Amino acid sequence: MRRTALPRLDRDFFARSVHRVAPELIGATLLVDGIGGVVVEVEAYHHTDPAAHSYVGRTERNAVMFGPPGHAYVYRSYGIHWCVNAVCEPEGSASAVLIRAIAPTVGIELMRERRGLAEERLLCSGPGRLCQALGITRALDGAPLDAPPFALLPRAEEPEIVAGPRIGITKAADKPWRYGLKGSPFLSRPFRPAGPPPRAR
Repeated sequence: MRRTALPRLDRDFFARSVHRVAPELIGATLLVDGIGGVVVEVEAYHHTDPAAHSYVGRTERNAVMFGPPGHAYVYRSYGIHWCVNAVCEPEGSASAVLIRAIAPTVGIELMRERRGLAEERLLCSGPGRLCQALGITRALDGAPLDAPPFALLPRAEEPEIVAGPRIGITKAADKPWRYGLKGSPFLSRPFRPAGPPPRAR
């Protein structure tokens, strides 16, 4: 079966608890203008979470987080790197999943050109790296994830998922809301300690 013949993950997929959507994105394929790969690492951010951008209320920067679900929330981290998130839960919830890393499978040469390096493992192993490799900028903030230039294809098989604390935050840093594909060399950082994902809420 050709990959392009598989059904896409539509907006109804994202209109659920962010804690269900996040681990179920592991193993899915994310493409932007046909360039991308398999999602191997994500982080969940719930609107009640002090680490979520929406925790302080609606602003110009985070407006897309407030819905509808199934759209991209793109922001610049530390004024340097773009990061892409999938908006989840019913409109107004303001919850999202940060895509932290993918295993590149399509358009690797273009990714190398955009990133200015050859090592495949480092092309998309981090939210800023993957946005640079896939050409994601603020221009895609609010774009639907089930329509061009985005394409999301469901995973072909059930992956083995690990979970652990999120990275690079100071608030609610102990929450085990970071999920990854066990043993993947494309993770932004190894899971320590690794363990099964917590029960979805």
